[in-house]
Amino acid sequence: MTRNRPHRIVFANEKGGTGKSTTAVHVAVALAYGGAKVAAIDLDPRQRTMDRYLENRAETAARRKIELPTATSAVFDGDDVNALEDLVSSHAAEADFVLFDTPGRDDPMARHAATQADTLVTPLNDSFVDFDLIGQVDAETFKVRRLSFYAELIWEARMKRSRATIDEQRGEMDWVVVRNRTGHVEARNMARIERALTELSKRVGFRITAGLSERVIYRELFPSGLTLLDKGHLGDLGTSHLVARQELRQLLKGLNLPTIPNMARQLEPA
Repeated sequence: MTRNRPHRIVFANEKGGTGKSTTAVHVAVALAYGGAKVAAIDLDPRQRTMDRYLENRAETAARRKIELPTATSAVFDGDDVNALEDLVSSHAAEADFVLFDTPGRDDPMARHAATQADTLVTPLNDSFVDFDLIGQVDAETFKVRRLSFYAELIWEARMKRSRATIDEQRGEMDWVVVRNRTGHVEARNMARIERALTELSKRVGFRITAGLSERVIYRELFPSGLTLLDKGHLGDLGTSHLVARQELRQLLKGLNLPTIPNMARQLEPA
């Protein structure tokens, strides 16, 4: 895949515990398996979960003497947008994709990364606590009353982006809300959230796709840095692992990222 500028995928949500880092790592590894050159930038220098995951992955590859497709990783610890862009220019100069993992809080660098995204991924747990990040609902009808601050921020960023599209030769931002942990939600509540998300998506312009419900399995892989795409290195897989792998494939399809040569192979059934 040849690009003048790497495709920026930003995993952003101002609430913690939604699976941003785990989702980011699995997407990065899937792209690497597909033959893409992938760079990753962790914008949370305190926790640096994505960077630690990829660090564990490199250690496992060295210890087992195996090759594991991966992303090059860097951590940004600063408060200057120009310095961040300098890091992107140097770290992702040869990359097809650059992924950003953002902290679960309001953060200036996370805001900047989100506004510059080609694909903005916002994982949400299926609860109205998480939904409140992007929209407020009526307590009786559960209809959307107003946009929340974060949705307004992204809306404004997309408007600015649309005006700069021609000059900068960049496509429109694709905002994807990823519904995580749907399997743990009571059916009536799930239906209410689905209706509210659908209503809000029409107003704000994001897409909705299914995410990861079996997240305990993903967390168990963190110490080794392995992912569910690392066939042959995981031992015997139980049914829950196979279900989780299929969820990951569905997520990758839902993100609708630019085509790379071997990506279709990563989307084949287990």
